[in-house]
Amino acid sequence: MRWTVRWSVLALVLGLAGVSVRAQNVTDGPKVLCYYDGTSTYNEGLGKVTVPDIELALPFCTHLIYGYVEIIPETYRVRSNNEALDLDTGNGHYRTVVALKKRYPALKVYLSVGAYHDLSGEKPFEKYLTLLESAGSRTAFVNSVYTLLKTYDFDGLDLAWQFPQTKPKRIRGWTGKVWHGFKKLFTGDSILDPKADEHREEFTALVRDLKNAFAHDKFQLGYTHLPHVNQSLFLDIPLLKDNLEYVNLAAYDQQTPERNPKEGDYTAPIYEPAERVVGNNVDDKVKAWSRLGMPLNKIVVGIATYGRGWKLTGESGITGVPPIPADGPSPAGPYTSLPGFYSFSEVCAKLPNPGNANLKGAEYPLRKINDPTKRFGPYAFRIPDENDEHGIWISYEDPESAGNKAAYVKAKGLGGISINDLGTDDFRGACSGDRFPILRAAKYRL
Repeated sequence: MRWTVRWSVLALVLGLAGVSVRAQNVTDGPKVLCYYDGTSTYNEGLGKVTVPDIELALPFCTHLIYGYVEIIPETYRVRSNNEALDLDTGNGHYRTVVALKKRYPALKVYLSVGAYHDLSGEKPFEKYLTLLESAGSRTAFVNSVYTLLKTYDFDGLDLAWQFPQTKPKRIRGWTGKVWHGFKKLFTGDSILDPKADEHREEFTALVRDLKNAFAHDKFQLGYTHLPHVNQSLFLDIPLLKDNLEYVNLAAYDQQTPERNPKEGDYTAPIYEPAERVVGNNVDDKVKAWSRLGMPLNKIVVGIATYGRGWKLTGESGITGVPPIPADGPSPAGPYTSLPGFYSFSEVCAKLPNPGNANLKGAEYPLRKINDPTKRFGPYAFRIPDENDEHGIWISYEDPESAGNKAAYVKAKGLGGISINDLGTDDFRGACSGDRFPILRAAKYRL
């Protein structure tokens, strides 16, 4: 009888231990990188996003990527882009964010450097390239990163390195392509970076140096590949792949009103729409990285929680079918306050709902066009009025399209997804009552 009781107790203990281990090993499966821009806590009104606001998202995330840090051009060291918010000498946001690991033990919290949050100067990428050119500046960068991670107990670094972007390409008809090709015979292509070969080798050295510096503390290193950066030009993928935990493809913003002010189009299609710019879609980017040697299980596909909007005019037509003639970015949203940029909740508020059914003019709801093919994503539009005003066209992600992207990731055996940003998902549940609907839908299909 005593042996029976002992074995029962032992089995119960082992069973509980097994449950605990399984609960904490969620990172063994597909990654879900959840980005959070800490400066959004300074936003006004309903656009304000605090750490408590994002907590309900964390059970769906394997990694919380907190940003952002920037590079000091004089020293090539890194610093928070808002020290009064992040450091212990200020509001201590770093400590607050990292403390989330106590409540979510499986969560990894990374610090992100770069992206589009380090925009000093007309050419922000210049200091990123200059840093690479000197062993001393690379060492200064590595040491300062290590100090930040160690001091505040982060788990790793997300390296969203700024390389020069390729120029936007126009969608041309057959005659336009012929004429453009003829002109290139005489004008040639502008050189994106005359020292690209050197920078490729030096970036490989930087990643190796970071990995070596991180080894003792088991800090991890990931890389975020920003839109419109030529990976074959700047990256030696066979030499990088073993030193990176993941490569996060920011496979959105393929068309934006800043890059393409005269032509509204899908910003983040899974596959290439007919007669579009080759490569500006998720599938082509995944294939390009795979061909260059990156293992599929390290490739993470980025999903934006925001939309891009263009202003329509009388010449845009009435069909709304992209690509569509436009006149630059549409008016700013009430919370994000950026022309041509809308959080998902701002997009949702523009779609038909009981609150705007009887409104007119600039507040009249947009017509939503779903994507029955599950290849390109939805869009919504409102044609201009008789005064040629209030026309708008928005390409965006919604829960259904985010779920389709996650299903693509699962079917292709990729490493996971990233959500950019938690603060532009519907974190208040204003749209459908569910908070973080884009994150939830994507996680469900992964």
